Amino acid sequence: MPTPDRSCAFLGCAATFLILSCSGGKVLAQSATPGTTMLKPVVVEADVREPLERRFDALPGGAARVSREELPDSANLTIARTLETVPGVVVQNFFGGNDQPRIQIRGSGLQQNPVERGILVLQDGLPLNRADGSYIVGLANPGLASSIEIYRGYMANRLGATVLGGAMNLVSPNGAEQPGFGAEISAGSFDQRSAVARAGFAGESMDGMLQAGHDQRDGFRDYNQSRRDSFEGNVAWQLSERVKTRLFVGYTDLDFDVSGPITKAQLKADPSRVHDGPTVTPEGAINPGPDVLHDRPGRRSESWLIGSRTSIEFGAHLWDVVLGYTHTDDVFRFPMASGERVTRGGDATGVLRYAWRGDAERALPLFEFTTQYIDGSADRENYLNAAGERGALFGESRLSAETLTVHAGFNIPLGEHWSLAPGLDYSSAKRRNDDRYTAATRPTIAYNPANPAMQLPNGAVPAVSTRYARSYDGWSPSLALTFQPDPHNTFFAALSRSFEPPTHDDLLATVNGTPYSSAGRPQPPNPGLVADVFRIPALKAQKATTAELGWRADHESFGVDAVVYRSEVRNELLSLRDESGSSLGAINADKTIHSGIELGARKSLGKRTRARLVWTWQDFHFDNDPLRGDNDLAGAPRQIITAALDHELTGSWSLQGVVRWIPERTPVDNMNTVWSDSWAVTDLRTRYRFNDNLTLFAEVTNLFDRKYAASTLVVDLARPDQAAFIPGDGRGAFVGLKLRL
Repeated sequence: MPTPDRSCAFLGCAATFLILSCSGGKVLAQSATPGTTMLKPVVVEADVREPLERRFDALPGGAARVSREELPDSANLTIARTLETVPGVVVQNFFGGNDQPRIQIRGSGLQQNPVERGILVLQDGLPLNRADGSYIVGLANPGLASSIEIYRGYMANRLGATVLGGAMNLVSPNGAEQPGFGAEISAGSFDQRSAVARAGFAGESMDGMLQAGHDQRDGFRDYNQSRRDSFEGNVAWQLSERVKTRLFVGYTDLDFDVSGPITKAQLKADPSRVHDGPTVTPEGAINPGPDVLHDRPGRRSESWLIGSRTSIEFGAHLWDVVLGYTHTDDVFRFPMASGERVTRGGDATGVLRYAWRGDAERALPLFEFTTQYIDGSADRENYLNAAGERGALFGESRLSAETLTVHAGFNIPLGEHWSLAPGLDYSSAKRRNDDRYTAATRPTIAYNPANPAMQLPNGAVPAVSTRYARSYDGWSPSLALTFQPDPHNTFFAALSRSFEPPTHDDLLATVNGTPYSSAGRPQPPNPGLVADVFRIPALKAQKATTAELGWRADHESFGVDAVVYRSEVRNELLSLRDESGSSLGAINADKTIHSGIELGARKSLGKRTRARLVWTWQDFHFDNDPLRGDNDLAGAPRQIITAALDHELTGSWSLQGVVRWIPERTPVDNMNTVWSDSWAVTDLRTRYRFNDNLTLFAEVTNLFDRKYAASTLVVDLARPDQAAFIPGDGRGAFVGLKLRL
């Protein structure tokens, strides 16, 4: 299909949908936006909106807030469904459950498999990213959140992030907002079962909330089970008129099968199957890819979190102090080419945010300051994948990381309607690996590609040290101009820079494996061939300069949030894979261009009908690369369109139809030789409210049972017969109940 001229990619409009306030509570103490921790709401005579809503509307960049009431009534409330109405946020499902979808904003971290960097993920303002910037997206449970805040691009700088993508903050409910007992239960196709229970209380100077969630499903595909159990609690004390402290704890146990990709022919014939490895023919191997049932890849992650957030107000001065510690046990069994990776460690976080209101009638503080420091370490062990079982140890590391970010910015009024927002950020990062593997050789394992049940003789290669120590630091200035002609319209223009150091997963990669041999054994029949097991690239930090224009409108009957941006990226971090899906390690691209339009619009069509449209257009490509020319970056759909129509049949009964559409094909590889086809999927939902305490909901997903690739592997050079396509779920039907006492 024809595509817009790249020279016009930064001309447009756009992004983000409506920003509505949470229901009920007087104190929204866990929003990540500076200045939202006030103990008393600001009352502005000319504007009756809540202070938090006013702050989001006034931000000079892409930002959105999704309240609990705006989340779809779904039995399978994944991150993808939660954020489907937020423009600029692209979530591509992998295996249909709570696993590892590819989430990216403005292309940051796009080419990791799975994506584990590129955005800052927070819960109640506490970063969930490890000290090296990596995160496990499946640990985030949107079903336990009262709202989700999205800060795109440099908007996240004021929260302690300097990455190209931005930040996502999951805000937990508290007892002041939701006192009493609530529960949800649902079930449906693919043996999907979900349950959530919560209980909150509120007193004169204290409130608290406990909640737990369970999600489980056998999945649409073979070898596709997933399970997640979550527990969260928070309690707050108002120590004085000026000081409030909230303590929170959390635990998540995540376990899922990695069904893996299949070929395009398999996708069209039977998308529920898994790939069974390459086929050996007299002319050579065809259909390269992992043998899923042989390797039985999967991931089991446990995470514990404890933290506190203290808000202090002295007149116009607001302080926010966040302290936290997270511990993660992560066991990731990759296909044989990479083996089993076991990572156990903890990260301590300290965040100090300060805001000086200046003029209490203005939505944004006059001055903002944030400093964030994360210090973490982890023990990592690498084992062979011996036909789905843990094999011999071939690597042992002590990974440590420190990341410091500092942000200072002003929101200077220039008369009644204009404001100028200069900002400056500094980031310093250290990454260190101490190689603790003491043997002289690293073992290898292989199976006969023509007969995978037959193990070949074991091998060994010389052990080369994987030790490294890297340091990165950089400055990221920004400047924004805002025009607000009235309380309901905001226009802005901004110029900013971003700085993103690599993670340990970028700096330490297993290489030279195949679908039937381990890392360090590129030829399965040859156990004596000497090859590297790990690759330790000397990576630079990714940097980008971004220009953006935007308009945000929030009226009773309609809303628009539009952003157009262009980013010139230097040293973009790319994680490469070969035609079998095996890792080649990470590299820095020289120059790339990321341009996009992020558009969200809502409109009331009478008293009972509402329409919403979200359009994300993105053009990410190399810029005169010596090998790849001006090719598109693999894995990025050119357009993502979501259209929703809500209709109230009666005061108690409502219907919703949602169409998700990828109208253009998507490149699978950076050489642009293999493409994923366009697709469109329709979902139907209904809700019946018996009374204020009981609601019944039901949904049918993929109504027309479309066979499509929800995502793909991202490789450098692909083959047409490669297993690179990850199917979306077939048609499913679900039903559930919500109870509130």
